[in-house]
Amino acid sequence: MKNIKYILPQKSDLKQIKVSEINFTLPDLKNITESKAIAIAKWLMHWIDCDKTAKPNTLLPSKPDLAYLLGVSIGTIQNSLRYIEDMGYVESKQCIGTIIRDRSKSDSFMRKLTSKREIAISEIKKYILDKKIAEGQTLPSSRHISAHIGCSANTTRLALEYLGTVNILEHKFKNSNETGWVVKSLDFTVENVTNENNTLVKKVENDLKNYITKNLKVGGRIPAHAELSKELSVSIKTIHDALKVLINEGILLARRGRYGTTVIKMPDDKNVSIKKETSIFAPAPETAFYYYERTQNHIKKMIAENYEIGSKLPSIIELSKQLDLSPNTIRKAFHNLAKEGYLAFSRGRYGGTFVIDIPDTDEQAFKWLAVNPKYAEVYKN
Repeated sequence: MKNIKYILPQKSDLKQIKVSEINFTLPDLKNITESKAIAIAKWLMHWIDCDKTAKPNTLLPSKPDLAYLLGVSIGTIQNSLRYIEDMGYVESKQCIGTIIRDRSKSDSFMRKLTSKREIAISEIKKYILDKKIAEGQTLPSSRHISAHIGCSANTTRLALEYLGTVNILEHKFKNSNETGWVVKSLDFTVENVTNENNTLVKKVENDLKNYITKNLKVGGRIPAHAELSKELSVSIKTIHDALKVLINEGILLARRGRYGTTVIKMPDDKNVSIKKETSIFAPAPETAFYYYERTQNHIKKMIAENYEIGSKLPSIIELSKQLDLSPNTIRKAFHNLAKEGYLAFSRGRYGGTFVIDIPDTDEQAFKWLAVNPKYAEVYKN
């Protein structure tokens, strides 16, 4: 299998082409012998090949803008973009857009979900082989195939049209209706694409397991989210979600502060006993709760001793410096105290955070303790 170099583009670094910059003859969608989506897809590929405006690593206009320009629905544009993505002209990425690929670098791709269309393509190939359909034989209708492979009729039709472009299938009629697809060639391989790896988080989860196996041992600390994001070419949010899965599987232990997230079991180890020191640590969400609770109680005491109803509290930034805490911790504590009825927020020039009730300070603040692992044996005894 060839090595693929994954890239992680940033939308702020990409220029988006405007429809007003497209000085290219628009396609004639009235006198065509194929679907509008295919006709538009061929026009887009011709435009990318011929127009200097369509430079590699630039964003195509938005789907609504393209739909308005060509007088079709956004769904038709979506189908066209899927087609030219299959042909290697563009790559689409959620929250970024559709990027014109630099086809001189054929080994560089963005990491993303396995599309339903890719799954359908693989399933149709399997269907042809399993049913022993010979070259020259006609396939059942696309609706029959979609029911058999478990994909929608539209996804199946797009998959059939793609197989037609790579000369695996051909259509007997001018218009690619749901019937009339003929097997042209059996010279193809079936990719190992399943619904299981449809989720990008699942792919990254497997990559993280491989990373741990190759680079870390039990007790080793996982790199920061940002570092893993660059290493695996996915967003920090995807890394966060994949790490949560490994934490739930008992491979990793998340601890607050400088201890970070550490390996407590190797991914391929089925029978491992939990180290004694790990039992001392509460899970990160629980320690976070106690931490915010402690901050809230400190602010309650501060309000009771120094403020009256109607008084304005210092800003979040001022309090974060004063208490040596992050602004986010102060913000969450403020919101929790507002829910309890002690604070109210006001916007505008004279806005801020105001005291609307004096809290009772008899409550005992929660405490949590992070114990150095070398003292674990003392704790056990």
